[in-house]
Amino acid sequence: MLFLTLYQIIDYLISIIVFVVIVQFVLGLLIAFNVVNMHNQFVSALYTALNAILEPMLRPIRKIMPNTGAIDFSPMVLIIALKILQIIFGNLAAAAAY
Repeated sequence: MLFLTLYQIIDYLISIIVFVVIVQFVLGLLIAFNVVNMHNQFVSALYTALNAILEPMLRPIRKIMPNTGAIDFSPMVLIIALKILQIIFGNLAAAAAY
């Protein structure tokens, strides 16, 4: 029962991180295409906060991945890795329930 509870907590945290990665990606696109600009104090604060949260997770991925120019694939790799962890923990929780 304890492992199932831990799985649910980890699953919830992974879902939040994936959501934050997607929000950062969309906000980055909006900034890149000048839909919103960094002169807006709210946009600037939000983008800075999202980068501060995600940078410790994305930095090791960026060190491993080859340089692809202007396209950054590290958020996609992070989401895939988190989803794989989610599947592994889900299967472990299901196995522990039996």
